[in-house]
Amino acid sequence: MTDPIDLYFWPTPNGWKVSIVLEEMGLPYKTRLVNIGAGDQHKPDFLAISPNNRMPAIVDPDGPDGAPIAIFESGAILQYLARKTGTFCGRTERERIAVDQWLMWQMGGLGPMAGQAHHFLKYAPAMDPPNDLPYAKDRYRAETGRLYGVMDRQLAKSRYIAGEFYSIADMACWGWASLWEGQQQTLDDKPNLARWLDEVGARPGVIAGRALHADRRAADPKVNAQAKGLMAGKG
Repeated sequence: MTDPIDLYFWPTPNGWKVSIVLEEMGLPYKTRLVNIGAGDQHKPDFLAISPNNRMPAIVDPDGPDGAPIAIFESGAILQYLARKTGTFCGRTERERIAVDQWLMWQMGGLGPMAGQAHHFLKYAPAMDPPNDLPYAKDRYRAETGRLYGVMDRQLAKSRYIAGEFYSIADMACWGWASLWEGQQQTLDDKPNLARWLDEVGARPGVIAGRALHADRRAADPKVNAQAKGLMAGKG
């Protein structure tokens, strides 16, 4: 029996990327919670695995050549697991290129911009003292809306974000996109994005990955403001 992968996790959109992938791939894993509100990401043991003090991260005991490997950055983890299993990364070189470019789009665009929108629209105003910054709110709300427009136009052409096949690009995008209301967005003019959100969100692997330690998500913005500030710039 394959030894389980250690998943260093907290229930945020970035954490969901890897919990969803592990569920979709049917890989055994053990969850090791990294409480970002309590500062667990700064502990030496975690920094040895993730030197950028951000989760998620994994340790795969069955890495390349059978030796254990620690991996940080969600996009790198998704690509590694897709290569390891030969799944959800496209069957041809053209498909693999499409998956990679949309994964990079999420890492460099959607994740950071949606994260900043969440921070400045929801969490910064709840800080003590409040940081209610109209320019920042307008900037990140507008840029997030632009990116969802890009997504909607792409999804008008194909069932999934990288083509007619479900991939790690969809898994990477879904968590942030599922929180569109908190980013003060609308789906009224984005029917293709709405259709995709419903379809992907109904997958058993996505449901299970999203549900992992869902009780740990703070409901009060004042409680979680510091943690969200730390995560806002990450893809």
